[in-house]
Parts: sequence; C-alpha cells; structure tokens
Amino acid sequence: MEQETMLKEILKALELHSDHTHVEMQKISSQLRAEMKEMGNQLRTEMQEMRNQLRTEIQEMGNQLRTEMQEMGNQLRTEMQEMVGKLEEKMNERFNRLETKVDNLRIELSETQETVDFLSSKTLQHERKIRELYRQQ
Repeated sequence: MEQETMLKEILKALELHSDHTHVEMQKISSQLRAEMKEMGNQLRTEMQEMRNQLRTEIQEMGNQLRTEMQEMGNQLRTEMQEMVGKLEEKMNERFNRLETKVDNLRIELSETQETVDFLSSKTLQHERKIRELYRQQ
C-alpha cells in the first residue's frame, strides 16, 4: 500500500506540475498573442504614418512641379514677348527705310518729270523757232 500511496502522491505531484506547466504555457501563449497584437498595431500605425508622409511628400512635390512649370511658362511668355518686341522693332526700322527709299524715289521721279517737262517745253520752243526760221527763208 505504501507503494500505491507513493504512486498516488507522485501522480498527484505530476498532475500539479502538469497543471502548473499548462497554466504557465497559457500565460506565455497569452503574452505572445498580446505582443503579436501590439506589434501588429505598431506596424499598422507605422505603415499609416509612412503612407501619410508619402502622400504629403508627393503633394509637396506636385506643388513644387506646378510652381516650376508656372515659372517656366511665365519665363517663356516673357522671352516670346521680348522676341516679338524685337521683331516689331526690326520690322518698323525696315519699313521706315523702305518709306524713306520710296519717298526719295518719288522726289527723283518728280524731279525727273519736271526735267522732262522742261526739256519738252524747250524742244517745242526750238521746233517753233526752227519752223519760224524755215518760213522766213
């Protein structure tokens, strides 16, 4: 009987130890689950923060690109206006030169016409004189 009692005591001790081990395992399991859940939450939070940060950076970059594009557009407009202004100046200068040439040609033509008129009148006078002289002979 003593052996039986000892066996029962050993079994009881093993059962107690098994229960204690089981409780400890459940505690460890619960702790692991809690830590894993906490890590998951931390990762979700970090991912959300990174997502927000990336969105912010992308928006800033987009705004910066828009600003640069507007500046480039303004610069191109200014350069185009300057080029158009220079071309207008050149064209006006050339038109002025052409006007001057045309005016000079008009003056020359007018002078030539006066010369032709003068020579024509002189020719007529000479012809009249020649006719008169011819008639007198």
